[in-house]
Amino acid sequence: PENLLLTSKDDDAYIKIGDFGFAKQDLKAGLTTACGTPGYVAPEILKGEAYGKSVDIWSIGVITFILLCGYPPFHDENQKRLFTAIKLGQYKFDAPYWDDVSADAKDFISKMLIVNPNDRHTADQLLEHVWVTGDEVSTVPLTKAMEELKKYNTRRKFKAAVRTVQVTAALTRGLVPPPHGKDAPG
Repeated sequence: PENLLLTSKDDDAYIKIGDFGFAKQDLKAGLTTACGTPGYVAPEILKGEAYGKSVDIWSIGVITFILLCGYPPFHDENQKRLFTAIKLGQYKFDAPYWDDVSADAKDFISKMLIVNPNDRHTADQLLEHVWVTGDEVSTVPLTKAMEELKKYNTRRKFKAAVRTVQVTAALTRGLVPPPHGKDAPG
């Protein structure tokens, strides 16, 4: 995803997460503004409920899912069906994409993608998870995940290009008023 940035091209580069346009720090009261990228947004936001820091945990769960298998946990061309799947927490660790991913990694993701925000793990709990603290690090390359991530990004970019063509066509048909400028009347 485009909001994941590497600090360098080195193998041990850090990953930084960007584009937190609505980010707030340590709010006591819950937020209610509906915002976020559709596939990453937490169920409570879609339900119009007040929300807190746990929505970020949900998004990190989505990001971790994508990084380990190459595609998002919630995906549908139809936004209504996508939002329904998110609100119900309907995702699967499908074979063969998850065959080489450890049970601990899957459990780590499952602790973040819990529909009820009160049951969702906190950042402190996740930092104590065995997948984070454990000594056993998998050396199995996630080849399938890389292939799927490339396909996913290609589809996403293609859809953006199609949308650009659609908007351009609408503009040329005069559905959107022209900008004010030297060619504008009066």
